[in-house]
Amino acid sequence: MINDTISSLLTKIRNAIKAKHKFVEVPLTKMSKAIVKIFKEEGFITDYTELEKTIYILFKYAGKNQKSSINELKRISKPGLRVYTNIKDMPIILGNLGISIISTSKGVMTNHSAVKKKIGGEILCYIY
Repeated sequence: MINDTISSLLTKIRNAIKAKHKFVEVPLTKMSKAIVKIFKEEGFITDYTELEKTIYILFKYAGKNQKSSINELKRISKPGLRVYTNIKDMPIILGNLGISIISTSKGVMTNHSAVKKKIGGEILCYIY
């Protein structure tokens, strides 16, 4: 039984990238689907596919050394310590080169989208 599906998703992605895998499969939940959809929209992954109760995530590598487009994935809000932010304190990741994923009352979105919609929420993770 997985208690923290977000941490599990991020760890599987991190480990697969370190091992230079082409894809990874993770359990399908609404939250993992929303996060992976943002990764695709922001260009951190090539694509993803949903089959039954699994999401297959295809990674994006570039160059001769096969450098991943994901340099760092960091979980911020955890089950034991939730981290919330308002619009004034919205995190800026690497001078807006990276993103933070925020869970808001209007759904899961990036920090840029949350600022445009003028809402705060729970900071799930950083990616750059």
